[in-house]
Amino acid sequence: VEMGKDSEGLVFHYWALFDGHAGSGAAVVASRLLHQHIVEQLQCVLEVLTNLASLPPTVLGEEPNHHPSPATQRTLTRAVSLRSATGAPGSPCTPPTRFFVEKKIQHESLVIGALENAFKEMDAQIEREKAIYNISGGCTVLVVVFLLGKLYVANAGDSRAIIIRNGEIIPVSTEFTPESERQRLQFLGFMQPHLLGGEFTHLEFPRRVQRKEVGKKMLYRDFTMTGWAYKTIEDEDLRFPLIYGEGKKARVMATIGVTRGLGDHDLKVHDSNIYIKPFLSCFPE
Repeated sequence: VEMGKDSEGLVFHYWALFDGHAGSGAAVVASRLLHQHIVEQLQCVLEVLTNLASLPPTVLGEEPNHHPSPATQRTLTRAVSLRSATGAPGSPCTPPTRFFVEKKIQHESLVIGALENAFKEMDAQIEREKAIYNISGGCTVLVVVFLLGKLYVANAGDSRAIIIRNGEIIPVSTEFTPESERQRLQFLGFMQPHLLGGEFTHLEFPRRVQRKEVGKKMLYRDFTMTGWAYKTIEDEDLRFPLIYGEGKKARVMATIGVTRGLGDHDLKVHDSNIYIKPFLSCFPE
């Protein structure tokens, strides 16, 4: 794929894998259009990427090495010291730390940001056009881009990218599953309980809780925990767990076995009005 208006454009190599579910619509659309979104996002930063001699400017079109004026610097330092942002809370005698001038952002971060935004734009386009073009289902996405001597792997789903070199297998992505994303999903359910529709609990138990166990202590874990503890079972713990099952059988809201991908905007829990999309992320790692 070539980018750029003139012969100075960049060439990058692109591989992608789309694994569709509940219909092939999203997978077909993404396979035809995702690379165009990536080109668009990279074109926005093309000039910066081709100038590897200097770091990306904070503000496009500004002269490099633009430091804040002494007056601005004073205001910033004062703001920091007023907020007691240095030392112990409210300790007036701690000298304010020197205000850092600017974060240094590497060129690779711009490529990563472009890929992340391309996934977001692709998902938004599927949502906008799903009714017009009858785009069904969703799909996991695994993208590999080779650009300026570096290999970028963007994964939203449970496919795996590997490099085979001299007979050695090198994994370059890890799968997202309901189990690997348990804490992110539980946190969302905790922060926005209405998304659980009164039918699910964001807590995890080793098995389904039974009515006769209300009032007893049972093992559980919350989004803050990697270990387990005991809690006294209450009525609302009888709701179906947000993540249920183990390994390949693990499901989000008893419906879907993948937690990242594109599409699935219409997907609901069987016989209910509870949408699953809020728990599914279109952002790649």
